[in-house]
Amino acid sequence: MKTQSVLLLAVILVIAGGAAYKFGGAPGEKTETVKKPPPPVPVTIAKASLSDIPVLLEVVGRGEAYETVTLKSRLDGQVVEVPFSEGQRVAAGDVLIRLDQADFKARAAQTEASLVRDQALLKKALADVERYQTLQKQGFVSDEKVAETRANAEAMAATVQADRATLELSRLQLSYTTLRAPFAGMVGAKLVFPGAAVKINDTALAVVNRVQPLYVSFAVPEKHLPRIRAAMAKGGIKVDVRVPGDGKQVFSGETRFIDNAVDSTTGTIRIKAELSNKNGLLTPGQFLDVSMILDTLRNAVVVPTEAVQQGPNGSFVYVVKPDAGTEMRKVDIAASRAGSTVITKGLDEGETVVTDGHSRLVPGAKVKVKPPGEKSSGQQPPATASAR
Repeated sequence: MKTQSVLLLAVILVIAGGAAYKFGGAPGEKTETVKKPPPPVPVTIAKASLSDIPVLLEVVGRGEAYETVTLKSRLDGQVVEVPFSEGQRVAAGDVLIRLDQADFKARAAQTEASLVRDQALLKKALADVERYQTLQKQGFVSDEKVAETRANAEAMAATVQADRATLELSRLQLSYTTLRAPFAGMVGAKLVFPGAAVKINDTALAVVNRVQPLYVSFAVPEKHLPRIRAAMAKGGIKVDVRVPGDGKQVFSGETRFIDNAVDSTTGTIRIKAELSNKNGLLTPGQFLDVSMILDTLRNAVVVPTEAVQQGPNGSFVYVVKPDAGTEMRKVDIAASRAGSTVITKGLDEGETVVTDGHSRLVPGAKVKVKPPGEKSSGQQPPATASAR
């Protein structure tokens, strides 16, 4: 029994020694673990560049007629003709409404007859004055009679003047029966039809809008007012107007009006810009996108917007060093638009930034630039920046 125990113990020691030699190495020999570096992260890059960037303020506005008028009659009457077509373009002086002229023609004729009669009486009175003055010289009539005759002649002259004024008024009233477009523009819907009775300065007959040129009215936050006034003092502010959903066609104009008070309920101030609207493509009341240049950032550092990331401490970019290592750099942003971002602090011209592949990056990681055909660097010439 004792011999078997000794043999079993010897076998265990042999097995343990072999395992120690296999897994632990030779006695006194140190074990070294080699840690492989992580592979480079594939990224796309772009270089920071300098550019003069216009700072735009973008708002939504509405088209507004340069001039608008609601036609109303200057006398009571009845509509006999509405010769215009709804929505048509009209020139200044085009006939839009005709009222019944019969009564006014009769009044004008009556006044004209009265004028002719009184002119004849005036002629007779003047002849009487001349005759009595001759008789006075011969001593056949008294001075009082001559004075009376002269007074009658002067009264008839005044009557003729009154008749002429009444005739002019009758002719004016007759002309008021024809309502014309006061300026070139577009006429709206027909508001009356033949047979309708109209009241003086009461019944709306038609609406005419002047759309060439056209105003665009919009509101901007009051915080931009100092810069807007400064730009206006230098000669006005250029604006670009687009129809929502149509970014290709741009209508250019210039600001013409700034309201004299800020709306206390919204904290905005009303501004109007004037557009030529030569082709008449824009309409009063239409929603429009308005961009106005408030300022220009000179020699601003610009990078593609996708290079800028957001973290707990604000905006940052990954800067690629000459040895292909990376550095996480905190930056300050002035404005962003059209795929470009203006950096005011934290980045210099010519430095390389990562535009794609951020998710696998850590500070100090090595990078490998993707081939151009695999993904574009995303660098575009910056155009404009939006005001914040």
